[in-house]
Amino acid sequence: MSAPSPLDVIRQFLKDMEQMDYDSAMRWVADTCEYVNPPPLPVVHGPAGVRSLLEPFFAPTLHNEFVLLREAAHGSVVFIERLDRHQLADKWVELPVTGVFEVQDGKIIYWRDYFDAASILSQWPGA
Repeated sequence: MSAPSPLDVIRQFLKDMEQMDYDSAMRWVADTCEYVNPPPLPVVHGPAGVRSLLEPFFAPTLHNEFVLLREAAHGSVVFIERLDRHQLADKWVELPVTGVFEVQDGKIIYWRDYFDAASILSQWPGA
């Protein structure tokens, strides 16, 4: 059985994250992974760091939809343009995001998301 392609790794990772299945999602994240978001969000490292940032942030989310709009891969690098949709108790919040990932040996070693942090934070409870 061949190893999944970098694009397949990212698609599965995002599918797991969409379901907020952190245990399954973190199996795709290398211990050395660096996850970078726009300020004021911190840079975090490894599965524990990624989970410590995302799990509390998504706590008010009832349902996620990650709509993959465009994707490209070159070697170990994957680009995904997506629309992240989050159902909260009283509304849906949408955020256009472009993610850049690097995959090595079936694990994400680098992840950087580009989005307007002010737009999501202004709509998010407790932010």
